[in-house]
Amino acid sequence: MDSILLSFESILNIQTILILLAGVVAGIIVGSIPGFTITMGVALTLPFSFSMDPVNGIALMMGVQVGGSAGGLITSCLFGIPGTPSSVATTFDGYPMVKNGEAGKALAIGLWSSFIGTIISGIILIFTAPILAEWALEFGPWEMFALMLFGISAIASLSDGSLIKGLISGMLGILFALVGSDPLTAIPRFTFGMSELMSGFNFLPVLIGLFAFSQLMSDIKRPPAPVPFNEASNVSYPLPKLLKDMWSSGTNVIRSSFIGTLVGILPAAGGSIANILSYDIAKKFSRKSHEFGKGTKEGIIAAESANNSSIGGSFVPMLAFGIPGDAVTAMMLGALLIHGIQPGPLLMENQPVLVYGIFISFFLAAFLMLIVQSLGIKVFLKINNIPQHVLIPVILLLCVLGSFAVNNRMFDVWVLLAFGLIGYWMKANLFPLAPFILGIILGPMIEENLRQAISVSPDLTTFFTRPISAVLLVMAAASLTYGIISSMKQNKPNEYEQENKESA
Repeated sequence: MDSILLSFESILNIQTILILLAGVVAGIIVGSIPGFTITMGVALTLPFSFSMDPVNGIALMMGVQVGGSAGGLITSCLFGIPGTPSSVATTFDGYPMVKNGEAGKALAIGLWSSFIGTIISGIILIFTAPILAEWALEFGPWEMFALMLFGISAIASLSDGSLIKGLISGMLGILFALVGSDPLTAIPRFTFGMSELMSGFNFLPVLIGLFAFSQLMSDIKRPPAPVPFNEASNVSYPLPKLLKDMWSSGTNVIRSSFIGTLVGILPAAGGSIANILSYDIAKKFSRKSHEFGKGTKEGIIAAESANNSSIGGSFVPMLAFGIPGDAVTAMMLGALLIHGIQPGPLLMENQPVLVYGIFISFFLAAFLMLIVQSLGIKVFLKINNIPQHVLIPVILLLCVLGSFAVNNRMFDVWVLLAFGLIGYWMKANLFPLAPFILGIILGPMIEENLRQAISVSPDLTTFFTRPISAVLLVMAAASLTYGIISSMKQNKPNEYEQENKESA
């Protein structure tokens, strides 16, 4: 109790709260700009943390991470362009809801889902960190392969319209993910002698090109219809209605937050996988799965709850064992090491004030994020009033800058253009983009973990004799089967309607 009181004393002062607030505001700005990732934002704040005490330094980076994770929903909803890689699934229902004239509702539901997801993951972090960290250490290449395979099974349910086109889209994503050096032997593959392709296609320019550039090209060719005018489109969504919506979707919020936390614990998994995986599971469990992709609140809740809850999960292995869960926690780990603090099993005993300070900073960052974005919703909604001929060049410029900033090379800008054209062609021919993104994210992880597992033991039955791996493989098979059956059921009415039209 003394340690907790000392932690509150170290956090609840004007200086630390202002540092947290500055981090949250910076994170929201960075998260809302396509291409300027949370990792970039935290990296920019890292040098400032060296001159601070450990609590303030971590608080600054914590604010950027929490604010950035929630900030990605702004562009995801308003423009259909993911602000961060971990907000891809938010576009699936956020953007349609905005086009339906409910921009205020989309932003408000996304914001509160992010907030609740962060709080739930924080609670899990405090009470179960050592247990979950030990569970995460049980994940070898067999379990990681099974988990990635479970994620890739979502292709079936994310294939809107045609299952065949969805599978083709997913396979194209996996094919492009194979470009570059072999992960184990470093032998070049599909590089055609180009040194720029030795490291493969960077995910960010691909993501921005597929979603942002293709969307802008579509808007130029066919300007979007005016958004229907109603109260929710021009002012923030009324709080009583919002709380009622969140209460009615309580199961979805809690389930998605747990999924995000568990995925966040696993090294190299992160919010981008949690975001899509949670969306897919919510769609499978929903009684109104046919409404997903058309502007349902359930899709936004699932995506944003998992997105932000993965942050709390990523802190579990870092604090318990000194193993970073993602790139951001790796930088935080580096900041602690510079201050002479070694995260690990003895951290709680040796530095209890610091650990509790990190927990308190995490919760404070969530509340500050909620306040800042709630006050800013009216400002965000005014973006819809900006003329298209002004908005499109500005967004395009930010996309180009974001792509260039990844590695400071023009090649990534050409990648943006190339995948923008691919995305435009796919949308014009009704190929879904979500399976492509899923393939390019999970493809390399599936290959690497499969080959690592086989190199350790060529016996394929090991995948089924290890309990966690076996359960995940069964879940992957069930998920794929369910997705195929659901897709076939959804296509039957469309075929029937088409026959009626032709006969008429």
